Parts: sequence; C-alpha cells; structure tokens
Amino acid sequence: MPDRQKILTLNSISPLGLERFPDSRYQVGPKIESPDAILLRSFKMHDMAIPESVLAIGRAGAGTNNIPVAKMTARGIPVFNTPGANANAVKELVLAAMLMGARNLIPALKFAENLSGEDIGRQVEEGKKAFAGSELPGHTLGIIGLGAIGRLVADAAIRLGMKVKGYDPEITVDAAWSLPSQVTRAHSVEDLLKGSDFVSLHIPLLDSTRNLIDSKRIAAMKNGAILLNFARDGIVDEDAVIEAIQAKKLKSYICDFPGEKLAHREGIVALPHLGASTREAEDNCAIMVSNQIIDYLENGNILNTVNFPNIDMPRESNYRIAIVNANVPNMLGQISTAFAAGGINIHNMSNKSRGEIAYTLADIDSPAPEAVIRKIAAIPGVVRVRDLKSK
Repeated sequence: MPDRQKILTLNSISPLGLERFPDSRYQVGPKIESPDAILLRSFKMHDMAIPESVLAIGRAGAGTNNIPVAKMTARGIPVFNTPGANANAVKELVLAAMLMGARNLIPALKFAENLSGEDIGRQVEEGKKAFAGSELPGHTLGIIGLGAIGRLVADAAIRLGMKVKGYDPEITVDAAWSLPSQVTRAHSVEDLLKGSDFVSLHIPLLDSTRNLIDSKRIAAMKNGAILLNFARDGIVDEDAVIEAIQAKKLKSYICDFPGEKLAHREGIVALPHLGASTREAEDNCAIMVSNQIIDYLENGNILNTVNFPNIDMPRESNYRIAIVNANVPNMLGQISTAFAAGGINIHNMSNKSRGEIAYTLADIDSPAPEAVIRKIAAIPGVVRVRDLKSK
C-alpha cells in the first residue's frame, strides 16, 4: 500500500490506541524505518538518534522528561502528551496511599505476615494496638498542583469528609472553574504545609520545582503529617524526608518512586511506579495520543503538546500548508507575500506562538507549486513546511 505514513512504537502501546491508525493510511510497529511519527511511554529518547524523517512525537502519558523536548523544538517537531488521560488512575492510588498512611496498613500487614504459632489470636490482640490509626473525615489535605489529577483528588477528598487546601500559582481559568468550591486557597507553599495533615504533590518536575519539599519546608509542616508524592521523585529531597521521619517530624512518606535511599526504611512506602498502571489509563492515553498524532499528520492541528501552541483550524479547502517558524516579527507578512507571488489565494489562515516557536496553518484555494513551498522554506526563521493536501 503506497503513501502510507509510518509510526514507530518504542514501547508497548494499547491496541485500542493503535487501532486508530487505519491500515490503508498507516504502517505501525516497533521496527519501522524512517518514521513520520514516534509513539512511546517510558522509553528514554535522550541518547537515541532520532531520524530526520520524524514530524511528531507522542507520549502516551503526561510527563515528557524522557524526551529531548528542546532539541525537538529546534527541529520543528511537536511533542504531544496526554494530560488528564490517566488522572483517575492516579487519583485512586493517592486515595489508597492516604488510607495506607492513616491506618498504618503497611506496617500492620508486615506484622501479620510474620505471625506464627498456635496463639496467633493472642499475638494479634496484643500487637494491633501499635497500628491504631485515624479516619480521614475532618482532617486537612493540602494539594500542591491543581491540574487534572489534583482537582480529582480534591473532589474525592471532599466527598470523604476531608477539608482541602490547594496551591497552584499557574492554575488556568478553566481549571479554576472546575475546582470544587469547598477548596480553600493557600497563598504559598508554606501556607499550605502548616495546616495540612496530609500533603499530596501533583506538579511537574522543573528546575523551579526540584527539591520543592526540602528540610526548610518540612520544618513548616504539622508534626506527624503524611507526605504523598505521585508526581515526580525529584520534587522531594529524599535526604530531608528520611531525616524528618527519623526525628518523628513526619509520620510517613508514601510515593511511587522506589530508590536505594528509600528502601527498607520505617515510615517510608515506595510503590513501583503504579500511578498510571491500569488498563483503563493505558487505553485512554493511547487513544488520546493517537488521535492527536493523526490530526497533526493529516490536518496540521495541534492539541496538547509541551512545546508548541495549540491550534485547531477546521479545513475550508482541500489544500493546506503548515509552517513551523521562529516567533519573530513580519513572518506572516513574508509568508503571505510568498503565496501572493506564486499566484496563490489564501482562503483562511491561523497563526499561534509559544515562546520562541510559532506555527501557521494556511488553507489555500489551489495547489501550491513546489516553487512556492521552496520559497517559504527559504525564509529566514522557517524551520519546516508541510503540504497537507487532502487525499
């Protein structure tokens, strides 16, 4: 089948996602050469030689630390992700972690596993007092990061009778509207920490968030608080957490990131990165990212990337040109001039920018001659030009 676009998979991707690529238009698999796009989950791409043929990268998940995003931006390659697709799975694990910490379930389980002899009943009655816990209603949960996961956690905690404080200086208008009205706004990280019995982290790992929870901020927390981290391991200073638990400042630290420092320590539970490990989450992520890649390859539309602006322009012509360029003055004027010089009428045009990159979609009334494409590609600052004729 000629003219099929090629999709390279670097990890196992849910079949429900891969089914979105029709065999008549796409060739998909782990051994594809010269791919048009790459799909992955946790594969580390930083040391990978990424083919020149690649037009887009899709991560079936939210985090993109395993992808060289800055290098891809310089090459005009959008990096798609799937924010919110695994939110419910992570929310449920956070709720499970709160219950683990509140009811001392892990040490209690270890105690029960080590029982032996004919008098287990007596041992249980004598030993269970050490694992008495507390109930969730009436306690305060502090949430740092009110994106899709943080909002779901807030809503669930409120339904369980908890008080919720939230902090997110980057919250969007849409996110704020969807946040339960009962959530109390904290004015700073410290403001949130000092009044919370539980603290749950739901922020990306950036230079500004690395070791956000350090010894100074732990000192601001309530004595006996429980810290939950199902976001990224680098957000928490593990040495500070270990010291705080040993000093009985923190009751426990429950996270999704095992490591040598955390292993075999009382008060620390490190799960094997289970946040998005549900069948439903994997299906949702795969379907979402596949749809995004298809729309970009076929129509040039962009939704949910970490490095490009969102742009969604319904087709008004069979002929469309997509242009990635530097975000500099007079770029649209030069592009329009190139079309006009080639006798091409622009039916509709949309241009958006994000940081140093800009992206333009132009629906035109007739096919663009190769000479016009070359002229646009030669404009200083233009990174990539694609001709997206309807097939």
